[in-house]
Order: sequence, then C-alpha cells, then structure tokens
Amino acid sequence: MRLASTHPAVQRLWTVELRPQPGGPVLACPRCGRGHPLRAASAALAHLAHHARTDALAGHLRTCQCRARGCHWHPRHRGCAGPVLLALTCDRGGRAWRLADACAACAAAMSHTAVVPPTLPAPPGNSPAVRRSAPPPGPREQRRVREMLTYLATALPCSSSPAARLLALQCALRADTRGQVRLPGGFLRGMRLYGRTELWHELEHAGWLYRSSRKHSPVTAHLLDAAVLAQAPGRAARAHAAQWALRPAPLVLPPATPPALQLTALALAAHTADGAGGAELDILTRLCGQSPPQLDDLLDRLVRSHLLAFWRPIRDNDEIVWQLPNPRAPAR
Repeated sequence: MRLASTHPAVQRLWTVELRPQPGGPVLACPRCGRGHPLRAASAALAHLAHHARTDALAGHLRTCQCRARGCHWHPRHRGCAGPVLLALTCDRGGRAWRLADACAACAAAMSHTAVVPPTLPAPPGNSPAVRRSAPPPGPREQRRVREMLTYLATALPCSSSPAARLLALQCALRADTRGQVRLPGGFLRGMRLYGRTELWHELEHAGWLYRSSRKHSPVTAHLLDAAVLAQAPGRAARAHAAQWALRPAPLVLPPATPPALQLTALALAAHTADGAGGAELDILTRLCGQSPPQLDDLLDRLVRSHLLAFWRPIRDNDEIVWQLPNPRAPAR
C-alpha cells in the first residue's frame, strides 16, 4: 500500500471540461489556462493523455491522488490498497473528465471510472539496463491481462456476458494503434466463439466496437474506445499477453469449458503468485461479471476440477483467498 503525499512533485491529476460555445464546444483545461476548439469527443481523452505523458513519473514515486484529497471521489471502503493505476473518470454526463493516479482499491470504488491500460513510455531516466532487469515475460503478460480485465470491468456494461468479455479482452490486446482488429476463423474456432454473432452484437450495442465486415471469417472490427488506441508496449508484446490469456497457467481449462468458468479461472490466474492468490470480493465479481453466489459456485467448480486446492472468504474485509494444489504433496 502506498500512502499519498502532498508534495507537488508527485501529484498527477488532470481535468478537462467541455463547454458549449456559439462556434462549437470548447475544451477547457485548468492546466493550460485556455480553451481549445473541440473537433471530436476523443480530443478530451487525447488532451489528458498528452498531460500524462508530459508529467511522466517513475512508478515508485506515484501515489494515490484520491487519498490525497480525502477520498471524496467514491463511497467509503476499507482503505487504500494495491498498485497505483491511472484512472479515467467521466463526470456530469460526459461534460467533464478526470485522469488521475489512484490505488486499485480507490479506482475500483469510483463510479463511471475505467482503469487505463499502460499507455505511457518509460519515464525519463530509465536506462536500457534498468528496463532489461524487468520481470520475465510471464509476470509481465499476467500483469497486462490483469490490468485489461480491470479496465474492461468498467468499460463494458455490467450485463456483458462472460463470452463477450473474453472476446473483448482478445480484441483489446490484439488491436493495432488505429483500433483495428482482425480475428481469423480458426482463432475463433479455437475459442469456441466462431459464428457467435450475438457476442459481436453485444459489444456493438454497448458502443465499444463496430464490425467493419459481417463475414464469419475473418472478423474485422474497429474499437471505439479511445483508451485502448495508444497502448504500450507494442503490439507484439500485447499479443503475447493475449496468448497467455487463452491458457493462463496454471489455471488452464479445456477450450470447451463454459465461458463463465473460463473467465473466472483467468481472473484468478491474473491474481495468483507463488501458488496462492487473493482479491476483494467486489473486484472479482466485477471482473467476472457474476453475482457473489454465482462466483461461489464457479469457485467450487474449480475446486472440483482440481485446479484449486481450496478457496475461502475472509469475512472481516470482504476478501477471497485461494490456494493452488501442491504437486509435491502426497495424494490423499
């Protein structure tokens, strides 16, 4: 857990407001001190992203700006926890936007908020030697999938089906810098999603993408979510994360497993380290698109499938913990 600081060097908070004018809406930015003509709705997000890139900061210096302001951006919860993320919040029906560093607990508690996937280059001063000492590819891919699942939990409607969420995850990680994605028929058959036009309709109805081709193979689509258009690292690294999401070791299920169980196993794998994991109940239910009783049943099914040794709730802080089977333990 990181405690917030009031030192101005570590504050990362930017806001913009869309103001109607006779000649068209104007983007007002307190940081810039002047208005900018608004050519498209995505200009507000692009402007915020520009400030975030300009004010890039090393990860260990980033703090929860929500906590620094008394946590007035969300209802009360049990306190700051988790990594510091970049949270994008829409306010006043889309007329105001806020981009700020916030811990995972605060970001999950905010309404109308999406966690922005890593889109910024490394802060100045990070030498190639430092970058080479980063964790091995497995943990990096796991982290990218976890961040994208958290983002989709807020970007998609609560009613989105598990299959649509799995499809959206692959689209978001495999899209190019223009938001274009192309999924061959063989790939969709491997996911058991070939011909599932209702899933594409679901994402289109949510305003998240539109299909530029109505063919079953390949399916080409354009993502409408501006937050996923400028992701970093590059497309190849994100494709590796997308591949890991298909077989999230060690919680790998057969392809024919129902999507709800696949998504639950993926969410748990993204929060597992050294054979054990844990997450807040409300976070898991949002990631999986399930109610608490439904999530309990899915976790029990993972235990019966021998992918989990056990799971249990911690009532004091509404958290769920789980343990993977120990391959060295004697059979009972």
